[in-house]
Amino acid sequence: MPMNADYRGPIELPGTIPLFPLPGALLLPRGQMPLNIFEPRYLAMIDDAFRDGHRLIGMIQPDVSHGGGVEKAPLFKIGCVGRITQLAESGDGRYILELTGVARFQVEEELVVNTEYRQAKVTFAPFADDFIARKGEDEVDRRAVLQALTDFMSANDLKADWDDIEKAPNEALVNALSMMSPYGAPEKQALLEAKDLKTRAELLVAITEIELAKKNIEGEPQLQ
Repeated sequence: MPMNADYRGPIELPGTIPLFPLPGALLLPRGQMPLNIFEPRYLAMIDDAFRDGHRLIGMIQPDVSHGGGVEKAPLFKIGCVGRITQLAESGDGRYILELTGVARFQVEEELVVNTEYRQAKVTFAPFADDFIARKGEDEVDRRAVLQALTDFMSANDLKADWDDIEKAPNEALVNALSMMSPYGAPEKQALLEAKDLKTRAELLVAITEIELAKKNIEGEPQLQ
């Protein structure tokens, strides 16, 4: 999704951002995430994002393993900020929007704020490479990624648009498959925190192979 803003490095993003804690949600640079916003606190967050002109929302997972529920649980330290690139009003009080990923961030400090939604002081400096589109594509084992996808689709009796998949550049392919993967919060966080595209691709393949092996052990037909 094209953006009107051109972010060329960490310095061009604000140091304080609003946070949207969402378990199992994974946003990656240049990936697209649809969201259906209906809670008053997050409706206010969207309004404020437009009011301040940045249109940026920090997607991050709450670490619910420590208790507290989604809203009060401590947050993982790494998330990804996205810019609102599409917005529609539903007519019944909801916002239907799409975020386009910009760059990952590291939480330095969650702030005490008057807003009902959470905010944090963050740094983008550790993820300067996120601003470089398609960086590291040549190092991705595309064949292994496609084989893992083929095996997963076959094992779950799913179909895919292979014409579009074959045309997708490696970055778009790996990040889209990571974002759409049906894995749990720890796996999604590991994919988010992968140091580069090659590592993310290898991790995606490894997680998929582990899940397929579990499926076979549980009595499902073996993949041929």
